[in-house]
This record gives sequence, structure tokens and C-alpha cells, in this order.
Amino acid sequence: MRVLFLLLLLANLLFLAWNEWIATPPSRPGQSVRATEAGPNRLRLVRELPGGEATGGSAANVPLMPAADCVSAGPFLDQAAANRTAARLGGLGYVSRLRSGIEDVRVGQWVRVVNLATADDADNALSALRAAGATDAEVVGDDGSGVVVSLGVFSDAERILAAIDIARRAGYAAEASDRLRTAEVYWLDVDRLANGGLPGPEAIDEAGTPGSELPLELRACPAQPPAGG
Repeated sequence: MRVLFLLLLLANLLFLAWNEWIATPPSRPGQSVRATEAGPNRLRLVRELPGGEATGGSAANVPLMPAADCVSAGPFLDQAAANRTAARLGGLGYVSRLRSGIEDVRVGQWVRVVNLATADDADNALSALRAAGATDAEVVGDDGSGVVVSLGVFSDAERILAAIDIARRAGYAAEASDRLRTAEVYWLDVDRLANGGLPGPEAIDEAGTPGSELPLELRACPAQPPAGG
């Protein structure tokens, strides 16, 4: 019996020592949880959530910082087309501002056959390309490495691939590269809606982008100078 009593006493002492010095005591009312503690149930502020997202309860209604408050749509070569776009977007609830500038704009992809050594080579290539279906092909001169035959400038991907295929069937390897020109263009700076929405490409296309003659771009609005600056 004495041995059993001593064993029980030792067990109690060990339990008390473990509870006091090893186990983490439960939090008391008003006591903060240590920041180093982690776990699925740890309380976190909204700004601590991954990506700033809010989940559950009233936190879901906390407004988050938007990626962009304004998007620039364009460019437009025709101011009338830009104005039609602004009217269309206004009907959808968007507020926009027109601005203009001189820029190098991409008007499409220039498809051409290069490195033709002589004028005779260019004439032969021109005849073969036209016979294969490139009716608008023309000799445009020497680019420094040889005579060039142009098949055209295209903004539509299918027409670019079709022109390259015509050259291939005619026995020539065509290349395509951006074609730029300097022009006065117009942009619409469109503000984010109160509910957080920004216009997508479909809204711009419906509003008259085809009349702009340039590929549609959506980009972040330029930074505004500080007030009073």
C-alpha cells in the first residue's frame, strides 16, 4: 500500500509540473493570444488575410483597395468615334474624360518578303505572290539587306496568317512585324463604378472602336499630378 501511495503522489507531482511549466495555459478573458500562435481558428484582422480578402461575417463587407480606379480605353484616330464611345459608356453609368496626344501607334502587322537580292528577283516574287492570291502585293524598295515585297498591313490575326500562307504556297518565307506610325490619338479615361466595375473590351467595341481603325487597348490611366502642383 505504501508503494502504491508513493506512485500516486509522484504521478500527481508530475502532472502539476507539466501543467504549470510545459502546457500552454488557456487564455483568460481580456488576455490576448500570443502573435506566434498559429492555427485555423486564430483570429486575424482583414488586412492579414491572404491577398487582403475578407471572409465571413461583417468582414465580407469591408471595401478592399482596388487594383485600378480608372482605365484608359483607345486609342482612337477619330475624335467622333471617341465621343460615340463616351456616350455609350455614359449610358452604362461610366464617367469618362477625353484626352489627346501625339503617339507612335501600332496600326497592325506588316507582312512582307525580304532579302530579295535584285530587282528581277523582286519582280519574280511579285508575280508568284499575286498568282497565289496576294493581289495587293507590291515592291516597296530596299530595306538595306535586299529588296522587299509587301503583302500588306493587317490588324486581324486571320488575315496575317492567310498572307503568310499565301507567301509559303508561292515558295517564299514571309515575316510579320509591328507597323507603327506617329499620329494624333484620343483616349478615354473611364472611372470605376461605385460598385467596383470597370468596362471590359466588349463595352468599348459596342461603342464604336471599329471606327478608330486601331487595335483596342485597355491600360491603367496615367497618374494625375498632385493637387496644387
